[in-house]
Order: sequence, then structure tokens, then C-alpha cells
Amino acid sequence: MINIAILGYGTVGSGVVEVLSTNKDSINKKAGQEINLKYVLDLRDFPGTPIEDIITHDYNEILNDESVHIVAEVMGGIEPAYSFTKAALLKGKSVVTSNKELVAKYGPELLAIAKEKSVNYLFEASVGGGIPIIRPLNQSLTADEIYEITGILNGTTNFVLTKMDKEGRDFDEVLKEAQALGYAEKNPEADIEGRDACRKIAILSSLAFDMHVDFEDIYTEGITKITKKDMAYAKAANKDIKLLATSKKIGNKVYARVAPVMLDDEHPLSHVNGVFNAIFVKGNVIGEIMFYGHGAGKLPTASAIVADVVDAVKHLSKNLMTFWSTKKMELMSIDDVPVSMFILAKTDFYSAAKDSAKKLFGPIKVVEVIESEEEFAFITDVKTEKEIANLIKLYNAEPSIRKIISSIRVEA
Repeated sequence: MINIAILGYGTVGSGVVEVLSTNKDSINKKAGQEINLKYVLDLRDFPGTPIEDIITHDYNEILNDESVHIVAEVMGGIEPAYSFTKAALLKGKSVVTSNKELVAKYGPELLAIAKEKSVNYLFEASVGGGIPIIRPLNQSLTADEIYEITGILNGTTNFVLTKMDKEGRDFDEVLKEAQALGYAEKNPEADIEGRDACRKIAILSSLAFDMHVDFEDIYTEGITKITKKDMAYAKAANKDIKLLATSKKIGNKVYARVAPVMLDDEHPLSHVNGVFNAIFVKGNVIGEIMFYGHGAGKLPTASAIVADVVDAVKHLSKNLMTFWSTKKMELMSIDDVPVSMFILAKTDFYSAAKDSAKKLFGPIKVVEVIESEEEFAFITDVKTEKEIANLIKLYNAEPSIRKIISSIRVEA
């Protein structure tokens, strides 16, 4: 029998308990022995629940119990999760987690400790919830040179953008619905400003390119400026707007970016709607593959946590090699990244605005929703981010332009 402990009895922690109970027989069979939940750490008591007798408020009780071999950290945040995780690994206990913030910031250090102590630090649930992506990158795709990972990595933002697109509604209105349905937090900034997706792509990039990608170095832009007018223009151009987290190798350099992007409707990620997530991977041997499913939620995330518990049970006292170097990767400057841009401007002189766009940007593709002399929209050819930004400034200063309303990247 293998004793485990869960740190945190919130949404994910209660889901882990539920999965362990619901699928107990099959989980034990796959693990090769019985998994026993001995402790649940939380500040609260839960009288009348199945865990009322195993609740502890003292982490040291878990840490100093030599019969506990595996700890599932589902607290979230950096502290005390970091201190608790590090202490458990140093004590020779394996740790599994769904904590993307912690993994993105301290992953290399915690993996190094796990290797030194011949235990494991597993974090399948930290990126795609129930979508298996960490193992494929770390095991199944090791024969490939990965040169691109692009994903819809946040269910909240994808739900909001899908509703705006399909129902022609405003951002603020849809966000309130997402909060009412429990898809968005009361404070949704981490999701809608792109920070959640940023940490996830940092983890995936670090594994794919075998160097530490610091999430603080990744250019990050959220969806708060996207309007239903942008959605209408995207539809007119046969495109969909998605918040994409991307890391891509160009020559010997890698860039990483989180931003709204207009995708051609033939791109596989353009059809990922609602709270679903998907991760698109390109390798030099395998070509293109995609992982799709529920990227968040109580039971999908809990399922990934329990799968890591089973893996840890099967590899007691044996470290599973995870390729994540402590050496930091210097990312390519966002200024040098090639990009095509959708630009929407207010104008009193449509023809002049069109002529100015051609003069400044070169070949353009005009996008029209309805004939209007007050708006002019177009998609540029591919240039660097810096070139596009400078041209936008010049275009905004043209006499024919009142104001540039939107500028959204387009998947070239």
C-alpha cells in the first residue's frame, strides 16, 4: 500500500479525491498496488465529508511521516507551495502538481532536487488540464526536433472569444456570463491579460527546446481590446480570432509570444471553441500533430493529477528523466519576429486612407464588412514587428486617418 497526501482541498483537490474514489479499483490495478489517501492539508475543516478524519492543518505532520511517499500539491500560487514542494522532495517524497505558476518559475530547480533524491516531480496537469502534453514532449516526441508549439491554452479566453464570434456580443457582457458560469474567476486578470497562457507556453517551450524559458521574457498581450467589430471583420476575411500562445524556432533562435491572432479558417486551431483547449506541435520528423480536450476544470485536471500519482507509484525510488535545462534561453526579440497585421482605421476619406496604406505598407488585402466611407480595414504583407509598429505610427499620422481602432496579428 502506498500512502499519499493532498495539499489543498479546493476545486482540484476535491476532484482528486473524487477521482481516487470513483475509479479506485482500476487506478490501483494500473498502479500495481493500493493507493491510500492518508492526509488532506487545508486550513479549513470539512465535517460530514469523506475526508473529515484525514484533514490536517499542519504540513509537518505530512512531511515527517515516512509512510507518505507521494504528495499532490494543488494549492496554486508560489508560496507556501514552493516551500512545501521543496521540503517534500528533499525528504525523498515524490510530488505531483497542477501549479503552473510554480512549475514555470521553479521547475528546473525542483526537477534537479527530484533527480538528486531519486524521486519525481511530475506536472502533467499544469499546462493542459486533462490534455496529455507533458509526457508526449518528454517521452513520445524525443526523436523529433520540435520547431513550433502553438496552443489555445486558456479556456476562459477561448469561451469569451467564441461567444463574441458566434453571438456578436461585447467583451464585457460575455466575460460576466463566463464568471456566472464559473469559467472565469471573480478577478479574471490572469486569464484575460494572457498571464495564465504565458506561464503554460513557458513550460512547454522549456521542455521542447531543452533550455529554461523564463515566462517574464515572453511578450504577452490579452484579449481585453478585442471588440465585436473585430470579430465581424475577421469573419469577412474568413478568419477566427484566438488567443494563441506560441513558441517557434526560426533558424537558431526561438521566439515566444502570447497574443490575439486572426487564424485562417482552415487552420486546425480555428475550430477549437468554447472552454476547450488545443496544442498544435510541429516536428521535423513527425510533422504536425494536435492535442485537444478540456484544458481546465475540476475532473479533467484531477484526472491528470491522479495519472501522475500512478506514474510516481510505478517509479518509486527511480527518477524519470525530464529534459529541462537550468540554462536560460535568450529569446529572440519580439521586434524581429515576422508578422502580418490586420489594421482597422477610422477615416473621413476612404480612398485617401486606402492610397496611404498602399504607399506605406506595400501590397495589402482590403477587408470590407459593409461599404463604409468612415472605416478602412486591411491586412498587411509579412514584415517584422518593429517595421509594422513604425508603419502604424506613420499611418496614424496621415491626414486621412482619424484614429486606428484595431491592430491584430494575422497567422501568416
